[in-house]
Amino acid sequence: MAFARLDSTGDTEPINEINMVPFIDVMLVLLIIFIVTAPLMTHAVKVDLPQASSAPDTKRDEERLRLRLAADGQTLHWNDEAIDWTALEARLAELTPQTTLELQADRATPYEALARLMAAASRHGLAKIAFVTLPGEPAP
Repeated sequence: MAFARLDSTGDTEPINEINMVPFIDVMLVLLIIFIVTAPLMTHAVKVDLPQASSAPDTKRDEERLRLRLAADGQTLHWNDEAIDWTALEARLAELTPQTTLELQADRATPYEALARLMAAASRHGLAKIAFVTLPGEPAP
């Protein structure tokens, strides 16, 4: 598409300059769009996220129960004492709802076993469940 001058000089050579009017129009339309949509982007949903801490927990031992689940998903340890799943149900029924359950699982433990353990704790009214990691464990 060639542009030419419309003056009466009779020269029909093309114009060497860029026509800036279409670019300015596009920029003004984009500016108006951003002005209209900018207030919508500042609306945020407020979420109360828990704060993580690397400080050791200093609760008393009677308020805390450590359950360790081995990589096979079947071997359970109740405060370093091996128990089976049927004994676990009976022992969880004896705990108070204020007890904090600390779960420690191997990296290769199937999620199904861990979910089964958390469901059993929830059925017996334990709502405070913490996941224990050992210092020096590599991140996944």
